[in-house]
Amino acid sequence: MVVCGDDGLAHRLAAELRGVYREQVVLVVPPSRLTPPQQMAGRARAASAALFGRMVTAVNRGTGGSDDTLVPDERVMEAAEPTEAVLADAGVDRAAALALVYDDDETNIRAALTARRLNPRLRLVLRLYNRRLGQHIEELLDQAAELAGGSAAGRGGHSADIATTVLSDADTTAPALVATALVGTSKVVDAEGLLLRAVERRPPRPGEVADPGLCTLALLSATSNDPAGAEGSEDSGDGPQMLPDAEAVAAATGRGTVVLEQVSYSGPPLPARRTGVMPFASLFSARLRWSLAGLVAAVVALAVALIVVTDDHPLHAIYITLLDLFAINEPAIGAPTGQQILQLLSGLVGLLLLPVLLAAVLEALGTFRTASALRKPPRGLSGHVVLLGLGKIGTRVLTRLREQDIPVVCVEADPEARGMAVARRLRVPVVVGDVTQEGVLESAKIHRADALLALTSIDTTNLEAVLYARSVRPDLRAVLRLYDDDFAKAVYRTLRTAHPAALTRSRSVSHLAAPAFAGAMMGRQILGAIPVERRVLLFAAVVVDGHPQLEGRTVAEAFRPGAWRVLALDTAARGDHTGTEPPGSGLVWDLPHTYVLQTGDRVVLAATRRGLAELLGRRTRSTR
Repeated sequence: MVVCGDDGLAHRLAAELRGVYREQVVLVVPPSRLTPPQQMAGRARAASAALFGRMVTAVNRGTGGSDDTLVPDERVMEAAEPTEAVLADAGVDRAAALALVYDDDETNIRAALTARRLNPRLRLVLRLYNRRLGQHIEELLDQAAELAGGSAAGRGGHSADIATTVLSDADTTAPALVATALVGTSKVVDAEGLLLRAVERRPPRPGEVADPGLCTLALLSATSNDPAGAEGSEDSGDGPQMLPDAEAVAAATGRGTVVLEQVSYSGPPLPARRTGVMPFASLFSARLRWSLAGLVAAVVALAVALIVVTDDHPLHAIYITLLDLFAINEPAIGAPTGQQILQLLSGLVGLLLLPVLLAAVLEALGTFRTASALRKPPRGLSGHVVLLGLGKIGTRVLTRLREQDIPVVCVEADPEARGMAVARRLRVPVVVGDVTQEGVLESAKIHRADALLALTSIDTTNLEAVLYARSVRPDLRAVLRLYDDDFAKAVYRTLRTAHPAALTRSRSVSHLAAPAFAGAMMGRQILGAIPVERRVLLFAAVVVDGHPQLEGRTVAEAFRPGAWRVLALDTAARGDHTGTEPPGSGLVWDLPHTYVLQTGDRVVLAATRRGLAELLGRRTRSTR
């Protein structure tokens, strides 16, 4: 396996392949960047130098006890760019798979085209942010492999292998980040129209049995007496218990659970978005509307007074009043004194009307100019999600939140950030300013928000924002994106200890995205990943052919606690339907335990990373 990248995802992916799948890995990174780079500045860079210095020492000493460290037999190359010579030196012509996870889309595409020419049989995994371009590139590279006679299906005859897979770390991690911020929802995987939804349930009362729901995916850490315990670490015996059996669930008193609550969206459609018609109230400010109303009332009063004084017809009286208002009527010389006074008052009101009309015109022009740009949070807004950062991850999360019709207020320091255009299009309120400055979070109505998503690219900024929000709202649900997984774990423990009544989650993007990229390199269809504390539960679509652990076994016999579990059967893959699947779907979720998995069946599995590696070990390795 060859992994080329310039950030933490490359290192995490290499560790995933080597530590979980036991593959030989060649890691290609830029010079002097064997340690994942920190996109920080000033004090932020200095603050984390010691942490990553210890990681470098561990790597150089070859300590392979953790999945996140490089092992001595892993080859590491330094190259500024993945040129043809570099790829050849990395052994791409002999490799089974190549992952290109540079942060720049153009670099990944250029290297993929070169690698396809060097090895038409190579399985490619690309990291691209542009999804539309990624679809075209995937089709192009697959067509090139087919024409060269080196399609993935030709390697050992396994059609489940995928020639080219285009993934985005933003798309991979967005569902988990969004789900953590939602009320009652903590885990969501959405892939190819398939929605897997899981939810954390609180520990039952003493003497009660944990409710398994449709399916119990995990038992959470038993940290009731130790809120700062080592939850979820890979080697922790007190961490979450993944995919427990019925006996373990029955005995799980005092422990929270992660259960499968809903596997497909069957509720009413989302409310239709408002059209682009701008309401009158948004054109003018409240002060200007009151000024206009006062002037109209004054005109009406003058017209009524003129009717009383002159006993004139009402329409004619209004007409004369308007002429006097705009100073286009003849002077009331020789007229009764009352009429002369009313004419002077009408002229005075006309003088007051001019600046009000000018202000209305200028305000309306400004409103039209900024209507397609940025909106300010409305005064009465509450129960919303405050999203910090509109970069790659933040933009995807914003889109997901709006798809579920969840109110959002964004905070972004850079007016030219890539997510600003999306916020304008979705008409989402945006506060432009540095979140570390006083008053910025208050402008986003943080004191009335339900959740905070800190997704900027600077760890210290995210941490500072969460700490400040905690001082304003101790019970606020907070999710912060942190670059390093160890740092994220330490922050999570500390925040949970300081605020035990609040929901706090720290997420490392590379930790969430690496399992999906590793699964794609192994040639398997990974539907998504659900984080369970510090571990990850994978959902994969698998054809049972050639797997003795599945083929010819019942669903109950194929279940291995702590490793994998069959969740659903894809009847569309066999071309038949049982009639129990949801409308418009070929998936049967309520499979009887006595159902025998047959040749040609395609099932949806929930599995741990190690369990999936054991079940779907690369079978072509022995044939090369």
